[in-house]
Amino acid sequence: MTRAVTSRQDPAWYTPADLPAEVLALGGSVQGGLGVDASGKVGLLDLTLAPCAGATRVQRQYQRAPLHIYRPIYLDPGRPDMAFLFVQQSGDGFVQGDRCRIDVDCAPGSAVHLTTQAATKVFGMRQNFATQLVNLDVGAGAVVEYLPDPVVPCRGSRLFQRTSVTADRESTVILGETLLPGRVAHDEARVYDLYWAETEVRRPDGSLLFAETLRLTCADGENPRSAGLLGRHDVIATLYIVTDRIDAPSTVDLLRSALVACPDVLVGVSELPNSCGAVVKLLGPTSASVQAALRTAWNAARLELLDTPAPNLRKG
Repeated sequence: MTRAVTSRQDPAWYTPADLPAEVLALGGSVQGGLGVDASGKVGLLDLTLAPCAGATRVQRQYQRAPLHIYRPIYLDPGRPDMAFLFVQQSGDGFVQGDRCRIDVDCAPGSAVHLTTQAATKVFGMRQNFATQLVNLDVGAGAVVEYLPDPVVPCRGSRLFQRTSVTADRESTVILGETLLPGRVAHDEARVYDLYWAETEVRRPDGSLLFAETLRLTCADGENPRSAGLLGRHDVIATLYIVTDRIDAPSTVDLLRSALVACPDVLVGVSELPNSCGAVVKLLGPTSASVQAALRTAWNAARLELLDTPAPNLRKG
């Protein structure tokens, strides 16, 4: 993937294209605070990783506050070549007018685990909204895991995020996302304005494997706990397994068998379109129960695909 360095200064680089009308309606200038494009409002992280001397290493790195990473660590004894990268965000989380973009180019044969240092808080916004773009380019034979910590939407928050993956047919990609109801201890459960998350995976030739949108809002009297959405549950999580190493029906059977041990969580497992893998949907009453089920599914997929269990990420 070739990128012109000067293009990063162009707002089109970090502003999502084709924003839905519902998000655009929240736009406009920010009055009485730092506006979009102000210093510290645009976070950029641009990385290239490739195998080198028996391990995956960062070959190129560009970062612009508030986003940054430190050097990769290697904490999986079963995959000593895998680089673990913890994305960090200066400050406590997203506020109105924030624009963040993450690009990670994983060369053929690389092994990368990308996560966050802690949960992502999205604070209340009286004007505008916050956005995050995540673009992953995964080469042939590469293994990439993108498993950020949960998103915590505070009262009145508005977040649009888009995760776009270009995956070679011979690669393995594991993607996960978790949304909490909010800061429950602050009496802020289900009082966010809008959470809009798009996920799409394509082949290098641009052909679409699948695309999915999660849209939840508590504004205008809508309730995400309605029967057609979350029901009586508060926490939602998704895990995508995109691989050619085993066929999609076998992946579904594997995940269903593993998740039988998680009775406190409502579980759905199905094949992804174009027979490219499987998806796990989780609904549960607490972050702990859903996160445990997510880890169970991740661990089962790793044992089958990488022949090694999910490692301890040493957070908290």
